[in-house]
Amino acid sequence: MMKNYYKYLPVTQTEKDWGFYVMTVGCTHVNPKEQYPIKGHPKTHAFTWNKGRILNGYYIVFISHGKGEFESALTAPQKVSEGTCFLLFPEVWHRYKPDVDTGWEEYWVGFNGTYPDDMMNKYFFNPHNPFIYTGLNEPLLLLFRRLMETVQNASFGYHQIISGITLEMLGLIHMTSIDKRGSEDPDLQLIQKAMFLIRESLEEPLNMQRLIQQLPMGYSKFRVLFKSTTGYSPHQYHLALRMDKAKELLQTTELNVNEIAYQTGFDSGFYFSMFFKKKTGLSPSDYRFRKRTTKDYLMEEE
Repeated sequence: MMKNYYKYLPVTQTEKDWGFYVMTVGCTHVNPKEQYPIKGHPKTHAFTWNKGRILNGYYIVFISHGKGEFESALTAPQKVSEGTCFLLFPEVWHRYKPDVDTGWEEYWVGFNGTYPDDMMNKYFFNPHNPFIYTGLNEPLLLLFRRLMETVQNASFGYHQIISGITLEMLGLIHMTSIDKRGSEDPDLQLIQKAMFLIRESLEEPLNMQRLIQQLPMGYSKFRVLFKSTTGYSPHQYHLALRMDKAKELLQTTELNVNEIAYQTGFDSGFYFSMFFKKKTGLSPSDYRFRKRTTKDYLMEEE
């Protein structure tokens, strides 16, 4: 289960001059019968179902679990299922909420600027039909996670980096809206859902029984299809993702070995170090040193 996180970002003149700036990012898990929206959002973004709200910017909202409903001044009330993105548009009244019996999980990013204005004015996205069914799209989940991690790290120049990630997200959503091949193959949909669920539970041991319960497919067929699609068994795929994440954290953060082990689902720093060295031939600290030394050398050469 994902952890609730949200951040509202200051927007300076530099961000506005860039032409594309992000105002907020976040994710929320809403349990059945839980109050929605959760408390803590600023007044500019808080709303109730009865009143709805109007925002000054564009927003992508992605529902990764559960279901609910959406309505806007330009859109009749509509049910929203998992795997659906919907867009919010500036100065358009809207409201949405999870189903009281299921709750939902949502990811979002809010953005604005002259560049998205130009994109929307060319009707790449339609405010009268703001729904795009992406399915449980693993690349989309990865982009949302990159977005939130970049904001959390807040390194120099990150505002421009997150605008690029958001633009990549818009490109992915747009291509999904016009390419229907994946949605016509039910087996591929299930494998994509499994890939999504495995990445979403990256920090936890892979529970194969729980995973299969979420897919109307027998284990033998699932394992064959998964390996033919990804080149890995489900367990190998999960371990590969954890290793990729560990390498990224070693290169881009100052987290110690125990912290990285925790964030990648290993039982201890000791076990993580043994596994990492077995797979790469280097201890985590040696890997970090070598990658950073190489990076510094390349920067000096430039």
